[in-house]
Amino acid sequence: MFHSNAGGTARWAKRTCTQGPATASESIAKVHRGHHLIALAGAIICWSILSPALSLAQGVPSIAPASVPELPFKLVEGFFHYPAYFDLARSVGVAVGPKGQIVALNRGSHPLLEFDRNGKFVRSAGEGSKLFEGAHVVRFDQQGDLWVVFAADNVIYRFDSEGRTVGVLGINDEPWTFLTHVFPGQVRGKASFYQETDIGWTKDGRIFVADGYGNSRIAAFDKDGNFVKEWGERGSQPGNFNTPHSLVVGNDDVIYVADRQNNRVQSFDSDGNLKQVWPIPGPAWSICLTSGPNQTMFVGTIGKIYKLDISTGKIIGQFGHFGRFPGTLDFLHQIACPDEKTLYIVNEFSSRIDKWTAP
Repeated sequence: MFHSNAGGTARWAKRTCTQGPATASESIAKVHRGHHLIALAGAIICWSILSPALSLAQGVPSIAPASVPELPFKLVEGFFHYPAYFDLARSVGVAVGPKGQIVALNRGSHPLLEFDRNGKFVRSAGEGSKLFEGAHVVRFDQQGDLWVVFAADNVIYRFDSEGRTVGVLGINDEPWTFLTHVFPGQVRGKASFYQETDIGWTKDGRIFVADGYGNSRIAAFDKDGNFVKEWGERGSQPGNFNTPHSLVVGNDDVIYVADRQNNRVQSFDSDGNLKQVWPIPGPAWSICLTSGPNQTMFVGTIGKIYKLDISTGKIIGQFGHFGRFPGTLDFLHQIACPDEKTLYIVNEFSSRIDKWTAP
């Protein structure tokens, strides 16, 4: 039966796979339930079609147009001082607080590190907490509270200036509840997350969450943490997402989302209406906005950082090359840019936090 319908299988697989990895995997899974050989053939054809795109998304350094000017950023060697042999495995987050303090996040033995503005180690936190095994990014809000996104546990914690927990968004699973009063596989409420990735705020305190690896949507909450609305779903059409991995909010309350696997940045008003779509030469892993009245955006990808004019989305500068040691860039999980000439960068797979500056 498989051989007699090989041509039809090839046509089905090619039509399905060109809709994108998410649609392809779902379609193949449905066929697999009753036709193992057809599904296997479809998977092989899919791989031949999608493998170039998947390679780019997962690990190929970005290549920018030659016409984009090179930015004169240089690594500040040895800027961060922390106790010898600290394990910073999977450095994933960095944020600058209102007093100039720098907080860095990793998934190692000392997951939350605080430094003063000169890179001097102040304190660490989170040792022994299982939450930090799946920590994703850190952000400071307008009040100076620190929010930590725990993607693996589907929750976001809010800590005050003394490090006390003052609120939580989302709900994490507790295994014992499945033995008593929770049904496995039940649909989560809209206020719950599925491996959320980032968070931002408008000037009036409304909260926006990039949700994320699982749901590929933006979830909006009021200032008290109550769910208000959502927009977007998994897809490549404008307004949809394939892993919204990073989110920032501009001075004018425009929401910018790094749509990682679609290689673009999308912007929305605070009601979720699409404003602009800007293609990026490679997967958009991280974005940041400078402070001050005239904001500029930096986009971190694989081995490269781009500078964008947020009025047009035009790439106006670039720097960096791929590598695993100081002076190079790898997978840029989060970046912080307090001004146009200062960047704090976490290299996830090099387990490193760096400061780069331009003259």
